[in-house]
Amino acid sequence: MRKIPVTIPYFTEDEEKEVAKVLASGWVAQGPTVAKFEMAIAEHEGVAEGVATTSCTTALHLAMIANGLGEGMDAIAPAFTFVATENAIVMTGATPVMVDIHQETFNIDTQKIIEKIESDYEERDGKLINKTTGNILWGIVPVHEFGLCCDIIEVNRIAKQYGLKVVEDAACALGAMVNGVHEGAFGNSACVSFHPRKSITTGEGGMVLTDDPAMAKRMRELRTHGSTVSADARDKGHGFLLPEHNEAGYNYRMTDIQAAVGMAQIKKFEDILDTKRRKAEIYNKLIAEKLPEFITPVEPEGYYHTYQSYVCMLNIEKLGIATVAEGGEFRNNLLATLEEIGIATRQGTHAVHMLGYYRNRFGYVPEDLPNAYACDHLSITLPLYMQMTDDDQEYVVDTIRKVIDERK
Repeated sequence: MRKIPVTIPYFTEDEEKEVAKVLASGWVAQGPTVAKFEMAIAEHEGVAEGVATTSCTTALHLAMIANGLGEGMDAIAPAFTFVATENAIVMTGATPVMVDIHQETFNIDTQKIIEKIESDYEERDGKLINKTTGNILWGIVPVHEFGLCCDIIEVNRIAKQYGLKVVEDAACALGAMVNGVHEGAFGNSACVSFHPRKSITTGEGGMVLTDDPAMAKRMRELRTHGSTVSADARDKGHGFLLPEHNEAGYNYRMTDIQAAVGMAQIKKFEDILDTKRRKAEIYNKLIAEKLPEFITPVEPEGYYHTYQSYVCMLNIEKLGIATVAEGGEFRNNLLATLEEIGIATRQGTHAVHMLGYYRNRFGYVPEDLPNAYACDHLSITLPLYMQMTDDDQEYVVDTIRKVIDERK
């Protein structure tokens, strides 16, 4: 049976060589290689500082804490995103307030942000207060979904108008741009992921990008139990005494082993981006020719999509399906059949307001956020990775065509 995974990390002998150097050095915890990796990523994205962490989730938590999010506060976030976005907000003690997205881009609908603020909050003493809970509206956590930036310029304008903070969830979007400006370079803390499904990986890992040196310094302290001096700095002299700890921090440290993999990966990043974008164009062409029941991802003018994932939507009208719920059943059956054949696919991501914890705690129902609900049920991630051949892509599309025809 021909096996097509949804993704495969792209490794060569370079990763092995870089890891071997770290192992030979004897320094395998967070140290000088992490610092080099932070500099390499920050330089690529055009920002001043990178703060490496164990994952994008811990990067988000770190950035939120450093930007003042905590108990008694609300943070607006899109409903269609991986659950880590809202989980990180909850980890601070704050409350996620979900708004809907655009189906075409899978990204937050900025008009819905404004509507939420104007309907649910009132100004008191220069702060926006939730009319129901009394929570202070801290800010916005927009997501750059699947490798396409959201309308971050408008998000920033809204934040400025209402005096709000912004932390960008750029887990999928390393390398993405708007008008030539990378995610993370729009004046906010932005968090990226190096999970194996991302374009480059360190196994697990994340990073906060920022142009604020003071913010970077505080996050480096917070990620190391609140320590005022890093372990590698101590190693360079007078390391026999433990440093001061002025606040309770976390252990969110990336290892030099992971960073060594990252150093090899960043050197091939541009090639990975170019290849994935070319393969996305192949899918666009094949789907236009053979799968009218699929809606391909968009790349608005001025945007640079990295296609961390290639995510389509089912067109239920073309399938003659009446409801989103029925479309979801069709989608699930389609993906199950493809899995049996050997083609791995995935739901794009989930609508967080439909997940048990958020549904039970906050009382959401699916129809509260209809676009997120639709994307939860109708999105399909097709296989996309460096090693994939043009023939593999044609096989995927032809197989989907065959399965759909057999179900008619």
